[in-house]
Amino acid sequence: MDAVTAFFAQQSPVVLWGLGGVLAVLTLAVGITALLPVLKPAGDFTNLRQRIASWWVMIALLAGALLLGWQAFTALMIVISFIALREFLSLAPVRREDRLIVLAAFVAMGINYLFIILDDYGLYRVFIPTYVFLIIPFLMACIGQTRAFLATTATFHWAIVTCVYNLGYIAFLMRTPAAEAQPAGAAGLVFFLLVVTEANDVAQYVWGKLFGKRKIVPKVSPNKTWEGFIGGWVTTSALIWFLGPVFTPLSGIGLATLALFLPLAGFAGDVTMSAIKRDIGVKDTSALIPGHGGLLDRADSLTFTAPLYFHILAYFALGHF
Repeated sequence: MDAVTAFFAQQSPVVLWGLGGVLAVLTLAVGITALLPVLKPAGDFTNLRQRIASWWVMIALLAGALLLGWQAFTALMIVISFIALREFLSLAPVRREDRLIVLAAFVAMGINYLFIILDDYGLYRVFIPTYVFLIIPFLMACIGQTRAFLATTATFHWAIVTCVYNLGYIAFLMRTPAAEAQPAGAAGLVFFLLVVTEANDVAQYVWGKLFGKRKIVPKVSPNKTWEGFIGGWVTTSALIWFLGPVFTPLSGIGLATLALFLPLAGFAGDVTMSAIKRDIGVKDTSALIPGHGGLLDRADSLTFTAPLYFHILAYFALGHF
């Protein structure tokens, strides 16, 4: 018991309160799902119950990794990137003769996270965008794979950047020195990113359901509306503006920049992944998470918000990067 008390005493009180708030929301959601069959006996709420049950598991994994420190969180992100990359490449038009390039993609993932472990941001920021970008087409040329050369190289590079490089920024935030990550520590920086990104998805969905009439991208995502997009943008921007100083060192123009652009990035990530899935002809990237689909279905917004959030923090507040 003393060890548990000491463990929680070492954590940021702000992060603990934030996690407590998330657990309170999930508990409320469980209560609502218990009442819905009574209020609407004819309704089928199986999917909703699955989604909430999955959220309990996801929150438990993320919270545990956050509280255990950067090593545990980096290990979790390696697993997440591995699954996301595997989902993407399993759906993309990859041929048997591209197996060497598939192997190279996973090797690149390992090297990418090695730079995070070594806390070497200089190499991290150029390895995949520059050198993997060059190595993949070179390897294809070496094996004589010229059929659909441009399309295949673009597919692999998009997969690696989205599933490994962009998501890796979340793990790199955990390497932020304590002195720069005030007031909530590195875990607070990551927690805030995850919360506001998910809040943006939820807010856009709710506003769209309540008031949505005008389609914004009907050929890509027919359920998205201008009302949902604008309502979610305003709601998330307000959340960032008021809670940003509690979890991050941002203020003034830096905080305003984040509040203005992060909701847009979340929407862009969601729509872009929807376009990819529509092109491939699938609804979900896999059935890994009951009620949600695949891991990429759940992390699509994060693939855009994570690098933006990191770069805004690095530019306005974090000298380490």
